[in-house]
Amino acid sequence: MSNELRLNEILSPEERREIIAKSDLRAWWMTFVNLAMIAGAFAMAIVWPNPFTIILGILILGGRQLGLGVINHECAHHAFFTSKWMNDFVGHWISGGPINSSVYSYRAYHLKHHKYAGTADDPDLILVKGYPASPASMRRKLTRDLTGRTGIRDTIQMIRNMSWPKSAPFIVSHIIMFGTLVAVGAWWAYAMWWAARWFIYPFIVRVRLMGEHGVAINRLSDDPRENTSTTLINPLERIFIGPNYVNYHLEHHFIASVPCYNLRKFHNLLKERGFYEGYACMTHGYLNVIRGCIKKDDATAQGTPQAA
Repeated sequence: MSNELRLNEILSPEERREIIAKSDLRAWWMTFVNLAMIAGAFAMAIVWPNPFTIILGILILGGRQLGLGVINHECAHHAFFTSKWMNDFVGHWISGGPINSSVYSYRAYHLKHHKYAGTADDPDLILVKGYPASPASMRRKLTRDLTGRTGIRDTIQMIRNMSWPKSAPFIVSHIIMFGTLVAVGAWWAYAMWWAARWFIYPFIVRVRLMGEHGVAINRLSDDPRENTSTTLINPLERIFIGPNYVNYHLEHHFIASVPCYNLRKFHNLLKERGFYEGYACMTHGYLNVIRGCIKKDDATAQGTPQAA
């Protein structure tokens, strides 16, 4: 049964319209909050420069780099703003610029993930094919991320692939960022962005991917409740690891046109209607996500259920 048919069975036409309704006000507010948190992370370290504020600022920046990525993702789906051109502009320049993610290139790639989810043709399968991993393998993966090896490798690859005008949003946004920090006499704070990009962001992205498809009970099923998972998180996890409702990934795969700011409401409706009953498709917290992606026995075949 298609997602469309499932949705018609679960939601009334009025509920469906409400769930997929886009709001420019909410989209701009979410964009502002993410940019304000980035500015606040820099300001905190600049006004009160000490190891604690600098490290906390780096942690916040890592989470907000993913936050910008989530907005970029929403704009790629044309699910954030009401107009196509605004999704393209914000996704390409405002959210995609600082993290060097072209909304056009990402859209072309990412929509294939949704088209082929639950099949061997899903281009994102390669990102989670190593889960569940052995304890030693998981330690190596997380160590590479937290020691900067993954982030520096990815940055080198990014620089090699840069070109004009494709990379114009990245170059312009970083000139503005660095210039602003120089103007306030804190050029050194620019290094915080790259510390977050090298040492925090790769870990966050890995854990997010594990929570989305790594703990899924059967990635080759056509049912989103089996090929995708949602992670139920606390406020601290939302700040540092799962911004902008990115944790509601099962709901996003069920209906990709639902804006991220409506996903929690969508989740609650589906839960009330018993949509999740009988499926191990929820994980409580990202620590349990990591645990669920560690091999417990010799079963490595796809489809082996993992603890939620």
